[in-house]
Amino acid sequence: MEYPAREGSKEQNCGSRGLKRRLTAALAALLITTLAVVSATYAWYIYNTGSRTTNVRMAAGAGASLQISNRYDGSYGSAAVLDSFTGRLRPVSTNRIQSGFQRVSEFAPGADGQAKSVASTFEKGNSSDYYKTSLFLRTNGEDTDIYLSNIGFEDSSEKNPISSAIRLGLVVHEAGKNGKVSGEYIFAISNRKNPEAEYNTATGREGYVLDAAKKDGSTVRFTPYTSEVFCEYDNNTGAVTLKDGSLKLCTVSGSADGKNGEPVEIELYIWLEGCDEDCTSNLADQTLKNLAVSFAGAGKK
Repeated sequence: MEYPAREGSKEQNCGSRGLKRRLTAALAALLITTLAVVSATYAWYIYNTGSRTTNVRMAAGAGASLQISNRYDGSYGSAAVLDSFTGRLRPVSTNRIQSGFQRVSEFAPGADGQAKSVASTFEKGNSSDYYKTSLFLRTNGEDTDIYLSNIGFEDSSEKNPISSAIRLGLVVHEAGKNGKVSGEYIFAISNRKNPEAEYNTATGREGYVLDAAKKDGSTVRFTPYTSEVFCEYDNNTGAVTLKDGSLKLCTVSGSADGKNGEPVEIELYIWLEGCDEDCTSNLADQTLKNLAVSFAGAGKK
């Protein structure tokens, strides 16, 4: 037995179909957003190099003995092994190390001319997102100026070089235990390019990083130092040659009586610069197989 349609049932059916269409569209949009987030947050990287050493070198005839240690009161020598880091480097960004790092907490679909997903919301980075250790330099000779002579590394893949997106930061302190900060320096360790480079920060562009003074995703132009500011060290003669652009990091003071001078602490940071166009998901399975930082000492000018 059929019953006549009640008044309003046609509108209800239309409403049900409309609701179903809206739900389907909403689920599709959610799936697209989820895929975008999964794609973007896949950029997690491992830093587990097998041989991490930091060396110090002296200019021939400088008349000083420059030494390095992992601890202020530790054993000093010509080399120190960097503390191990078994976590995962998560892309972070900063233009000033002392003001901290920020990381992406949310992504959004990119607009025209942007990547498929772009960083949209940022939060304070955790210490587990990047690598940090401290090194200490001292001398028992004359005052010595300190420079970088090399940052050596080996990528796990030549095709997908993770080094292209890595930064090395140095925060230099005044001499003595718990000396206050006297300067900081940020270096790009490589001039290699990631073949899948794609800028993925909505509010900036290539050559910009997150402004550490702001928390709204604002970016600021920033150019890291490169090997152009290193000094030159001759492994055969031990001679240090300063170039016009060689960057002095600090001066380690000696002692007139030949005793050890006060050590200078240098904090060392390694991170993936999340605003670098090279920092994309094809590097997710890559590591730095080796990393070595070399300091060189030359007589104070």
